[in-house]
Amino acid sequence: MYKFDIDKYGDKAEFYADMCAALAALTADEPDAIANMANAAALIWEYLPDLNWAGFYRAVGEELVLGPFQGKTACIRIPFGRGVCGTAAATREPQCVPDVHAFPGHIACDALSASELVMPIVHAGRLLGVLDLDSPIKGRFDEVDVTGCAELMAVLGPRLAG
Repeated sequence: MYKFDIDKYGDKAEFYADMCAALAALTADEPDAIANMANAAALIWEYLPDLNWAGFYRAVGEELVLGPFQGKTACIRIPFGRGVCGTAAATREPQCVPDVHAFPGHIACDALSASELVMPIVHAGRLLGVLDLDSPIKGRFDEVDVTGCAELMAVLGPRLAG
């Protein structure tokens, strides 16, 4: 359905713009949040290189609960403020961690993960969850990835709010 090759783009920002358009098309007429997260996780997993986990945690009360993902099995519940995901949820700020082993309180669901990017999903002032991306490569994520994932979640957020 979609075919992206990040290496063939002039820059990574163009790649993310096309990913946003694809995500918007995939989720345009679907009201179910779980279905939309599942397709978003699959899209990101298939086309964003050097990942070993891509998925979502949903905000439920004062904790994150595992949602749709691609990769190895994962932690099911993460309290706000704990680990990279919980920190992103508590602060509502992206967490771009070049070396997860240097992050205080990192939760190691996959020992192969070396870097992580977690993007809070906020819509109409409400935290809906987080996008969590892990990579086995230290320093895998940069500011273009942060901006691109923020744009992806700006597309997805309204489609998760119901």
